[in-house]
Amino acid sequence: MIENLTSLDETKYFESLYPPHSLQDEIAKTIWYIKKGASAQILGLPGVGKSRLLRLLAYNKKVREFHLKQEQENYHFVYMDFSEIRNRPLADVTKFMLVSLAYSLSERKMDKESEKINTFLKDALEYNDELILFQALKKSIDFLALEKEISLVFLIDRFEQYAQDASEQFFVNLKILRNRAKYKFSCIFALSRPIDMLIDISTLTEFYEFLIGNSVFMKVSHPTEPDFRLTYIEEIVQKKDEKVKDEIFHLTGGHGKLSKIAYEAILSEDKIPEHLSEYLLKNRQIRGALYEIWQYLLPHEKEHLKKKVDIDDSCDELKFLTHVGLLKNNTITIPLFAEYISNLKEETEKFIFDEQRNEIFKGSTNISDTLTPSEFRLFRYLLQNKGITCDKDSLITAIWKDTQTQEGVTDQALDQIVYRLRKKIESDPNNPQHIITIKGKGIKFAE
Repeated sequence: MIENLTSLDETKYFESLYPPHSLQDEIAKTIWYIKKGASAQILGLPGVGKSRLLRLLAYNKKVREFHLKQEQENYHFVYMDFSEIRNRPLADVTKFMLVSLAYSLSERKMDKESEKINTFLKDALEYNDELILFQALKKSIDFLALEKEISLVFLIDRFEQYAQDASEQFFVNLKILRNRAKYKFSCIFALSRPIDMLIDISTLTEFYEFLIGNSVFMKVSHPTEPDFRLTYIEEIVQKKDEKVKDEIFHLTGGHGKLSKIAYEAILSEDKIPEHLSEYLLKNRQIRGALYEIWQYLLPHEKEHLKKKVDIDDSCDELKFLTHVGLLKNNTITIPLFAEYISNLKEETEKFIFDEQRNEIFKGSTNISDTLTPSEFRLFRYLLQNKGITCDKDSLITAIWKDTQTQEGVTDQALDQIVYRLRKKIESDPNNPQHIITIKGKGIKFAE
């Protein structure tokens, strides 16, 4: 059995550290979707608190009461870290959901309900068959949503780490659960990028109507958030400096992870450094967090941000960065990050397909997880045929290997995948340097 790694200590931690109004606007919008019986995506930069939002809903009763009042007793939130089931078959995913559901009921002291779900689980485990496990999950949904009239919310964290394994049947199963419970079942996915950038639309089709378009953006700065998080650090180290705290908030733009690391680093020093930005940019952890943000960006976004004078956050290519709060009024909202990329000297890194690992790298960075399965198959084929012009038929065969699915594939479908791949690897997708169209013949990959 796959073990759910959450513990009762998390409940104590999230209730003691975070006040009821934590991430107030983002949680309010998430609950708005939930009350409609819809699902949603939580989107944002690395380190802005996507996982924290899900955990607050699962482990902080005061947060739930703040938003749902007495209704909170009618909602049950189930936290699941999908990085735990990466590369696992669908049977293990279904089992993981059942285990997580039973465990979460136990955490909420809903012992009778937990015992019932554990009975379903125990019976299904005797066969360890995906269909039987899914029957147990359906029984669990029927019991909780229909009989007990509890609205169930599956909080799916780090979904991008599982996205490459997500099958059409996974989303079919979610649709079946939703249709059984109607408006008493929702899924909230925490993601770095919109789900349709990570998964082929054809895979998402069954669950598309319940999810696409429902986005909650986690901004870089949460005005009420840094205060109590940095105050918590002060209590631990028994030191504080309001002037330094304000300067850190300015330099990091209020970014949760950066401000936390920066304040911890400075308070650990015997003497406050004279030039904070210079000191912080030399800190290994800070540079790691800044590099994480840099790696998060798509090539054309990197190109725009490095050319400061050309930043226009109203252009289509940068709208997503405006939504997640990295850009505002044509300015990068994290001054420390702006300084970091102005001094960044990126070497030209080659794209490589590692046959043994079946993964694609740009230099030493694995970019496989940023591609949908169709984009990955296309790029793999082009890299295996560097410099060779590949015609339409060979590309279709490489992407849609199943001969049944190849029938009826349109030029538009192929062009769409080529365009999406260019957006992910080209500095200027409209003037590609790597994926080159040879008019009347096909496309080829060029270094």
